[in-house]
Amino acid sequence: YVMGGWAWAWCLVTDVQRLSLEVMTLNPRCESVETSKGVPLTVTGVAQVKVMTEEGLLAQACEQFIGRSISEIETVVLQTLEGHLRAILGTLTVEEIYRDRDQFAQLVREVASPDVGRMGLEIVSFTIKDVFDNVEYLDSLGKTQTAAVKRDADIGVAEAERDAGIREAECEKSMMDIKFDADTKVADSQRQYEMLKAGYEAEVNTKKAQSELAYSLQGAKEKQKIRSEEVQIEVVERRKQIDVEAKEIERKERELISTIKRPAEAESYKVETLADGQRMKTVLAAKGEAEKIRNVGGAEASAIEAIGKA
Repeated sequence: YVMGGWAWAWCLVTDVQRLSLEVMTLNPRCESVETSKGVPLTVTGVAQVKVMTEEGLLAQACEQFIGRSISEIETVVLQTLEGHLRAILGTLTVEEIYRDRDQFAQLVREVASPDVGRMGLEIVSFTIKDVFDNVEYLDSLGKTQTAAVKRDADIGVAEAERDAGIREAECEKSMMDIKFDADTKVADSQRQYEMLKAGYEAEVNTKKAQSELAYSLQGAKEKQKIRSEEVQIEVVERRKQIDVEAKEIERKERELISTIKRPAEAESYKVETLADGQRMKTVLAAKGEAEKIRNVGGAEASAIEAIGKA
């Protein structure tokens, strides 16, 4: 045989037969097959099958199917798959098939692969397409499952609400405890704050009173100092005023002296000078007269004495 190539074929001598290597798509279907608990199910699937190209396996495929059409090969494989599918359905419950279709398909593939492999074929894939029944078992199962799920959901919701309520109560209690502790701490802090504040205010008031007293004393001292300086200024001004007044008096005295006393003194001096001159003149005249008299008297005495001597 030649795979994927070419070869010489002698007309009327060589017999040429072909085997397709394309993938074949099969649709196995099992109708009203009872499961392990006697529930009739109809199952459909999709299988992909192809001829294996390994040398030994290809020879087996050629031995089994050479000269057959693709439809004939598909019929053989389809019957094999449906037989295994029926056999496996009888070992499982509806719940197992319904709950895990992938596991069911994997099981069919694993069971059918050896038989198909001995034909030189390979199951590339196998999937369950549909599962249904004519006795509404699946509907009931679905309703049961739905009811169970709903019940479980309701139970879960109730439990969740219960747990949430418990948790909420615990959280509320914890929150109240925390709030109580926080309020207690806040109250303690507030009390300490008020005590510290009162102490600070008392200290501040004391310092303020001391400061105000010191300020008042300092103000009094400053006022006293200012008053003292004002008094000193007044004294200085008074002294200056006295000096000015004294100078004014001296000026007036000088003015009086220059305007009244000095002329009077000049006049007095003139009068005194004239009087002294007159007096001196009189004295001198008197002295001259006396001298004259004395001289006359002396002359007379000398004359008398001379007369007497004579």
